[in-house]
Amino acid sequence: MKNEIATAEQISRELKIIQSVIEVEMNEDIQEAVDRGNYCAAQIARTGKLLADAKIHRDRKLSSEVIDNLKKVTSLPALTANKFVDAICFDENYLVNWCERVNRSCTHQMDWCRTLISKAKAEMTAFPSGT
Repeated sequence: MKNEIATAEQISRELKIIQSVIEVEMNEDIQEAVDRGNYCAAQIARTGKLLADAKIHRDRKLSSEVIDNLKKVTSLPALTANKFVDAICFDENYLVNWCERVNRSCTHQMDWCRTLISKAKAEMTAFPSGT
C-alpha cells in the first residue's frame, strides 16, 4: 500500500501506463472482459489515490502562489482573479483533470465488462451447451 504522496512526475507516469491499457479496444471475449474488469477495478482505486495526490499538489501550489500574489489577486475582479489562479495552477489542474478522466474511463469500461459478462450469462442460460 502506498501512503506517501506521489510526485507530479510519478502521477503522470502511472496515468500514461493506465491510459495506454484502457485505450486498447476490447473485443467481446468473456475472459478478456473479466480480465479488463479486474484491471479497471484496481485502477479505479489507484486513480482515486492519484487524484487525491494531484489535488494536494494543486492546493499547495495555489496557496503558495496566492500568498505570493495576494495584492495582485485581491485587486482583480472575481472572474479575472479566478482565471489568474487557474493560470497559476495550469499544470496541476491538467493533472487533476487527467486523473478524473482516467478514473471515469475505468469506471465506464468496468460497466461495459459487466454488461458483456451479463450478456454471456444470459446466452448460456438461453442456449445451454450440449442441447
